[in-house]
Amino acid sequence: MHTLVQPGSPAPERGTAARVRIAVAGATGYAGQELLRLLSRHPFVNLTAAMSSGATASRKLPGLARLWSGDITPLSPETLREAEIVFLALPDAAAAGLAPALVEAGVRVIDLSGAFRLTDPAERARWYPETHRTPDGVAYGLTELERDAVADARLVANPGCYPTATLLPLAPLAGAGILVPASDIIVDAKSGISGAGKTPSERTHFSECHGSLAAYAVFSHRHGAEIEQGVASAAHEAPAAPPHAVTFVPHLVPLDRGILSTMYVRLAPGTTEDTLAEIYQRAYAAAPFIRLVGSSLPEIKHVAHTNFCDIGWRVDPSGRAVLVSVIDNLLKGASGQAVQNLNVMLGLDERTGLW
Repeated sequence: MHTLVQPGSPAPERGTAARVRIAVAGATGYAGQELLRLLSRHPFVNLTAAMSSGATASRKLPGLARLWSGDITPLSPETLREAEIVFLALPDAAAAGLAPALVEAGVRVIDLSGAFRLTDPAERARWYPETHRTPDGVAYGLTELERDAVADARLVANPGCYPTATLLPLAPLAGAGILVPASDIIVDAKSGISGAGKTPSERTHFSECHGSLAAYAVFSHRHGAEIEQGVASAAHEAPAAPPHAVTFVPHLVPLDRGILSTMYVRLAPGTTEDTLAEIYQRAYAAAPFIRLVGSSLPEIKHVAHTNFCDIGWRVDPSGRAVLVSVIDNLLKGASGQAVQNLNVMLGLDERTGLW
C-alpha cells in the first residue's frame, strides 16, 4: 500500500548506492533538456543514459555544462532496458512502439508523449493511431488527482500541458457535483511557443509569432479529448448526469514558456466564491505545487520556471464562474510533473529535486 509523503515530511533515507538508475530518451528537445536539468540535481537519481530521439551522433549540451557532464547518445532500446525507470520524451509514434517493450522487460516508464493518455480505444485510435497496444499497469499521471495509481504504475502517461492547466481547476468542481448538468464548459487557453516543440515550422518562426496572437486547431486539438476524459472521470462520483460538452480553443502567444487557461462554467444555484475556496482547499490540502489565489487571479510570470499551478476564480450572482490557472508548460506541464510522478513512484516527498 502506498503511503503519501506529506509536504514537509523528511524524505526516506537513501544512500548513494541505493540511487535509482534513470535513463532519458529524447533528451535534446525542450522537455528532454528540462528533464536533464532536474534529474542532474535530484539526490536519489543516478542518471545513467541520455539519448536523442534517433541516430544522432553523440554530443554534449552546452546549456548543461557543470550541471551534467555526460554525452547525448543515439537512441538505444537495449541500453534503456538497463535502467530501472525510463523517461520517454519522444514523439508519439516512437513512444507508442518503445514503451510496451520496456514495460515487458521490467522497466518502469514515465512517458511524456500522448500515446497512452486516452483510455477509450476509439478515442485513442482517432487521436493516437500509432498506439497499437497498451501495456498493463498504465496510470494517468496528473499527480494531484492520481497519486495512488501513479505510485504503483508500470507506465505513467504524463498529461498534456493544456489538460494539466485545465483539469486541475475543473476536476474538483466536477467531482463535487456543482457544475450545472450537461452545461457547456468553455476553455480558452494560451500557450508559449515552446509548447509546439523544438522542431521549427512556419507557425513557430520568430517573424510569424512576434507581436501576434492566434487561435489554432479549433475543434481538432487532441488535448480536447483528454480534457473531456478528465472531466468525465472526475464527475463519476457526482450524481449521474449527462456529460459536459467541452469547447477547447488553444492560442499561441509570443512567449517562450507558460500557459494561461481560462475556463467558463455554470454552477449550481447558491454557489459562491467561498464555496469554491472550500472545495479547492479540501482537494489540494496535501498538494505542495497547487497555490490557490482566489479572486486575485494568477499570471504566467508568477509560475515561470517553477512546478507550481496557480488557480484563481470569480463567481457571478447569476451562477456563471470564470476559473483561471497558470503553469509553466515545460515544468508542471511536462518535465516537472514527470519528476513529481517519479517521486511518488519512489515514495519520496513530491518536491524532491523540484523545490
